[in-house]
Amino acid sequence: MVCGRLFHAGTPVVLWTDAGGYDAYRVERRYGAWTNSSWEATRAEGVGVDTPNRYGLRREGLSASELEQVRGGGWDLPLLRRVVDQFVLHYDATGTSRRCFEVLQDRRGLSVHFMLDVDGTIYQTLDLKERAWHATTSNSRSIGIEIAQAGAVPLAETQRLSAWYVPDRGGVTLQVSADMLGRGPGHGGFVGRPARPDLVLGTIQGIELAQYDFTPEQYAALARLTATLCVVFPRIRCDFPRDGAGHLQASKLPEAELRAFSGILGHYHIQTNKVDPGPAFDWDRYLAATRRWLGRGSRRDALLER
Repeated sequence: MVCGRLFHAGTPVVLWTDAGGYDAYRVERRYGAWTNSSWEATRAEGVGVDTPNRYGLRREGLSASELEQVRGGGWDLPLLRRVVDQFVLHYDATGTSRRCFEVLQDRRGLSVHFMLDVDGTIYQTLDLKERAWHATTSNSRSIGIEIAQAGAVPLAETQRLSAWYVPDRGGVTLQVSADMLGRGPGHGGFVGRPARPDLVLGTIQGIELAQYDFTPEQYAALARLTATLCVVFPRIRCDFPRDGAGHLQASKLPEAELRAFSGILGHYHIQTNKVDPGPAFDWDRYLAATRRWLGRGSRRDALLER
């Protein structure tokens, strides 16, 4: 949903208005007893949530008249297209979208536009006109997605991943209990496997890390969503930050480069204290699949006509 209008992403998207969705507009904590979930109770307990809202207004670069227009929610698509030019990829380090929303909503007072579960189900928690709180200096200009994943660990701590990944005859199975999953359309009987069976090693921000890959279902859904976003928001280029040799940049972008960049970013391109989506995220696979979807002219034209 963008400015109240629905666009088809080519993959299931559960809205915050749907049964089984996750609503970041609510001020109550989502989990725990309802009688103790109010903003007043949250504030009294001092759990780290210091405001009832988990999102804000995209106000940077707006004129006074435009600010008056949008402060009540009156965004139109042409104005939002002028503002939004980045798509930021995170891993949630909680393993499932259900747990991710619990951490964001109930414990940290943060938000993100999309969550991508291990089975490829996408959840949208806010209209894309909103300024979600997920990527510090890029919040006003970006759309964010939290990809369900255990995350990357230092090489000396790979045993921590054994709680999530269990070796079997087929390679590695993702161990996710039913109570950790949401109620999306793809969860019934889902057995998750990393797209590559072995641990992937790599260096981000100068730190050597180990991580299992994301699931094929996640890559497929993410490519379709990204292609849709690149059409709806033409300033989001279908490319990632590259170094002088044309390879993926593996560290935070200098501030001037970050300000000038329009396209798809990892969280670590924005903040030095972040490493997500991690060394196992296959940027080339993802970009190739996204571009294949963008090349489907009839679908692109249909979206632009809306």
